[in-house]
Amino acid sequence: MTNLLTHRNEKFNTGDLVRVHQTVKEADKEKDQVFEGRIIAIKGRAPNTNFTVRKIGADNIGVEKIFPLFSPTIKKIELKKKFPSKRAKLYTLRNGK
Repeated sequence: MTNLLTHRNEKFNTGDLVRVHQTVKEADKEKDQVFEGRIIAIKGRAPNTNFTVRKIGADNIGVEKIFPLFSPTIKKIELKKKFPSKRAKLYTLRNGK
């Protein structure tokens, strides 16, 4: 279990606020979709590394999305803000703490 993630020479930890740019195919169209939130978990080892990003959506409902790190659909991961975290999993954010 690790709390460090490296994507295209950028390093991310659990607790960091990120924007994940992903390409989504719908029928015959492709569009870019951005998901902005906090990394709450990093699981697995390369090439099976997954990370979970959580954001607060409409009506204060939490939305989580799991991304495979080495997916060809992920165009880039943008670091918005660094947060120091000593925990590998931040599941306490689910309870609103």
